Amino acid sequence: MPRKAVKDSYRMSLRVRPEEKALILRAVAMKNTDLTEFVLSHALLAAQAVIDKADRIRLSGRDSQRVLDLLENPPAPNIKLRAAARALPRSKRL
Repeated sequence: MPRKAVKDSYRMSLRVRPEEKALILRAVAMKNTDLTEFVLSHALLAAQAVIDKADRIRLSGRDSQRVLDLLENPPAPNIKLRAAARALPRSKRL
């Protein structure tokens, strides 16, 4: 379960093994930046990549065609769908 964000703190802590920290610090020196900027910029890039991937659905050509066909030619509503539509409050109905 994700933790609630703390509004008044701009700090994050993380534990790393000494060899991991040494590797990161070496890269920091090579990039001529500071540790915070290095870690934050790379973490943000990774976070954005994860979000971008999660926000997109990749379909095969066959599946894409199936979705388009269903949008253009939707199936007739079945009994359960009609019952669900009738159960909606009048203000929610189309």
